[in-house]
This record gives sequence, C-alpha cells and structure tokens, in this order.
Amino acid sequence: MKIELLNVMIEIQKNSTVTDRYANHRSEWIPYYTCYATASAESPKESSEAGLIVDGSKIDFTIRHCKKAAAISGKEYRILFQGQTYNILGVDHMNFKRKSLKFHCQREDR
Repeated sequence: MKIELLNVMIEIQKNSTVTDRYANHRSEWIPYYTCYATASAESPKESSEAGLIVDGSKIDFTIRHCKKAAAISGKEYRILFQGQTYNILGVDHMNFKRKSLKFHCQREDR
C-alpha cells in the first residue's frame, strides 16, 4: 500500500447506548477511530422513486490495517467524511493479508 495515497481524514463512529442522569437510555454516535484514508467515489446515480429524486452516492475508503480497524462492521459503525455521514455497506479485508481494509459506503440521507 502506498502511504502517499492516504490523503483524506475520516472519523469512524460507533453506535452505543448512553444513560443520562435520569437513567434514560438513548442511542448516540461516539467517535471510535480517526485515521487517514484513500477515498474513491463512483459517479452519483440519481434514481426517481415515487416522484422523489434520491442521490445514491457511493464511495470506498481504504485504510491501513490495525486491530482496532479490523473490528469494524457495517452494523454498528459509520464514517464521517467532510461533514457527510456514510453508512458502511460492506468491509473488504483485501484477501486477509493484514495490510489494508476497504469500506464500501453509501451517503446517508437526512
């Protein structure tokens, strides 16, 4: 993996349950891991659903392998990149060589 290609900063957030002072439980996204990555985006494809235009922008992030990053799955984690939130659709361990990880993501609609 060429280190000079890791030129964008991403923040990986984990969904966890927190308790406030009144013992109410709520779901909250907390920072889990911050690192440099390579971002490669597909061209945005717009589809029309029931008269609405939905932007299905997809992007792939490649990061260096580490123990903390290897534990990331698509169910409890998401990626924050340039103020946009991306849901993780899949994790590619790149032939399990323990050199890099690739996250296949789609932008979250708010």
